[in-house]
Amino acid sequence: YQPSVSFRRWSCKTIKMKEVRRGSVLKKCIFAHSLLLLFLLEIFCFAMLKSYIGLILFSMACLIFYIYLPVQTMLSVDTKAVLITGTDSGIGHALAKRLDNLGFVVFAGVLNKDGPGAEELKRSCSQRLHVLQLDITSSAQIQEAYLQIAEMVQNTGLWGVVNNAGILGFPGDGELLPMSLYKQCMDVNFFGPVEVTKKFLPLLRKSRGRLINISSLAGGIPIPRFAAYGASKAALSMFSGVMRLELSKWGVKVAAVYPGGFRTCIQGTSELWNTQEKHLLENLTPDVKEDYGDDYIVALKNYLLHMPSHCDSDLSLVLDDVLHALLAKSPHGLYAPGKNAYRNLCIFCYFPLWFYDSFFGKGHTSKSVPSALRKSEAKSKNT
Repeated sequence: YQPSVSFRRWSCKTIKMKEVRRGSVLKKCIFAHSLLLLFLLEIFCFAMLKSYIGLILFSMACLIFYIYLPVQTMLSVDTKAVLITGTDSGIGHALAKRLDNLGFVVFAGVLNKDGPGAEELKRSCSQRLHVLQLDITSSAQIQEAYLQIAEMVQNTGLWGVVNNAGILGFPGDGELLPMSLYKQCMDVNFFGPVEVTKKFLPLLRKSRGRLINISSLAGGIPIPRFAAYGASKAALSMFSGVMRLELSKWGVKVAAVYPGGFRTCIQGTSELWNTQEKHLLENLTPDVKEDYGDDYIVALKNYLLHMPSHCDSDLSLVLDDVLHALLAKSPHGLYAPGKNAYRNLCIFCYFPLWFYDSFFGKGHTSKSVPSALRKSEAKSKNT
């Protein structure tokens, strides 16, 4: 007896399906046993080994476990609606174009609806993208944007809010920065995103969607000259963590993104730097100005001028992470795109502070020395 061709095909298909099921079950078993092994390893590391050795060993095990995790399921775009703030330029601008190209309905919030960034979005994107006037420090503009978006999405709700708008300010020693800069950074980088989040959460809860906050590596680790900017981004990062816990009961997933070392328009223009430098000098007390010296402050401006040359102009890593946070069935709570960004976070979190200070501080402190310290060093050498 010779089985027919159709029967042989059916038999092969059945065998393959059984193999797939068997492989799927095997993967689930391996995954479950890996979790148990990881739990037992944690107990062993902290109970039997010295604290730092155990922590390093456990961290390595977690890294290996993470690398071999099963590939996550990605949701379909299916004309999901997403609000992005700060799309005039930089990450927000590139993200708006990327999401529009993928089929999202994009609400692109801009600081200037008639500016070049807004005009570029209108010209190059599809009719699914809607440019909205949205200064996130203006409660009136946030309310107006909410009414427009609520009218458009109606019963479907809003799938995602990406709080991207932010400012850098003038990088300098924390003692030198005027209080007005601290307040401005908090207004734009923290209070603005909080108000946007609170306003749009009813629409996010309706869709069980995603809240994504673009923080910064400076919000996760201390970086010299970024006291005002880093503090505001650290506040946003903590807000993200708390909201991730609180909104889980509503099915809303929250992620914080810590980009590190990307070239965007957040650095500002030379005219803005001159204005900020002048404002900084005007607010210094005579004794502080004398101790630091004019040449030290000029060196801060030179650092700002050269900063873009050390940054990556390719934003694809950031965009990929935001897209993953929007569409992954189980997104991460934290993303750290950029060269050495995740490494630096791990060093700060897991190593002694003296190691971080020596490793990171030396590479990021200014070569210029304050005038008072130069005089003190010269005096000590002479004696």
